[in-house]
Amino acid sequence: MLRGLMGQVEQMLTGRNAAAPEDELAALTGIRTGPSTPPDDPVLARLLPDFASSGEDDAGELSAAMRSVNEPELIEAKLDAIATVLATCPAGGGRVELAPSQAEEWLAAVNDVRLALGVALEVSEDMPEQVPADDPRADHLPVYHWLTWLQDSLVTTLTG
Repeated sequence: MLRGLMGQVEQMLTGRNAAAPEDELAALTGIRTGPSTPPDDPVLARLLPDFASSGEDDAGELSAAMRSVNEPELIEAKLDAIATVLATCPAGGGRVELAPSQAEEWLAAVNDVRLALGVALEVSEDMPEQVPADDPRADHLPVYHWLTWLQDSLVTTLTG
């Protein structure tokens, strides 16, 4: 299940990366640039939020410029974390032992998957722990809660 969820987020991030505009200056300097506009998809928008607060006078222009420069590195870091999970999570299940740096990568990737699923399920603070059986989210909400438990376990282990 975890590998499948990671793969779905990986596909979304890879697609966003592929949508980056061609930049001749980037080709000459080696500095990658990404899109200057936020993603339309609400899940991707949650994973790749604006880079400047909306309270600033020039927030739109500043956020666009910061997104263009920083989003490729952010996506790369997220994809690296997912790659670590996929490399260390046995395909058939089983025991997982991680070095501290790998656990940190797991924490980042699990957080992203949990955020993505939370947006898809429209999880909110006032949402009950369980929803009625006829709610379309009923089958997926336990996965969200399991990801929350996994994230908490990783934090607890890392902070010892």
